[in-house]
Amino acid sequence: MTDTAQAGPGRRRLAAHCRRITEAPSFGMGVFLVILVNAGLMGAETYSGLAASQGRVLQLAEDGCLVLFTLEMVLRVGSYADRPKAFFRDPWNIFDLLIVASAFLPFLRSNTTVLRLLRLARVLRTARFLPHLRILLLAVGRSLPGTASFLFVGALVVYVYAMVGWVCFAHSDPQHYGSIGRAALTLFLLTTLDGLTDAVRAGLEISRFSVLYYASYALLASFVLVNVLIGVVLNSLDEAREMEEADARARERAGREADAADEVRERIAAARVALDDLEASLDLVRSAPPAAPGPRDPKEREPGRRPGQPPSRTATMPLNTPM
Repeated sequence: MTDTAQAGPGRRRLAAHCRRITEAPSFGMGVFLVILVNAGLMGAETYSGLAASQGRVLQLAEDGCLVLFTLEMVLRVGSYADRPKAFFRDPWNIFDLLIVASAFLPFLRSNTTVLRLLRLARVLRTARFLPHLRILLLAVGRSLPGTASFLFVGALVVYVYAMVGWVCFAHSDPQHYGSIGRAALTLFLLTTLDGLTDAVRAGLEISRFSVLYYASYALLASFVLVNVLIGVVLNSLDEAREMEEADARARERAGREADAADEVRERIAAARVALDDLEASLDLVRSAPPAAPGPRDPKEREPGRRPGQPPSRTATMPLNTPM
């Protein structure tokens, strides 16, 4: 039996009412604007003069944003009143609940730095109301395993080239290749091709073979590895888009099933009301006293008398009449 089937009619009505509010486009746009206002207030607090002169106003505005965020969370929790477990199946619901609830924890409110970081995390909630941004964040999360492999390969390439650079250029250019750490830092900065021309010129003064060193590194690190990283991210982006579309179809299908289930429940409730009315009418008929028999109609036909035949004398004669 599902959670919806176990929920009472009151909880179902509450969930349906809250769901109509939270699924309205104006509700999402309003919460999105409150998030932007909250981000603007955080930026305004960085100006010491403004924070000193308008500190009370900024604090009241921050409290107002917190009240609106709390009201939004209450409505979102209420929309799952008929199926509470489904609320925690959505990662965004858990993220929003933790961010909003953390503002009421005493030990977090006393720590200004942690509280500001938590307020900054509210800006990430804009991804909930921007589907494309949500897809990008999901793609970044799914690309982390591939990115970790890319970082390992990139670190290996930088380490090998740094060792070769230390062997070849340590005595001639100790500022850039005097140690493995300096050589790795130099090569990491060359990954963006910034300063590659100066490095090649300095290498030519040492040996003409330094061109092969820098050319092979630029080709491998700046083109091959970067393109591999782009491929990993694009692949994750396609997967994230497919997952988002699948979730949208699942939510739409669940909405249709919920509407169909509500319609069936309404029909069952109407049938029960009609049956109760019929039972009440039947009980009323059974409890009514039987009607008393009235005087016999003289025109009523006697048993065995044909139509048009006058009633017999015995039937019309009084009982006390002497024969």
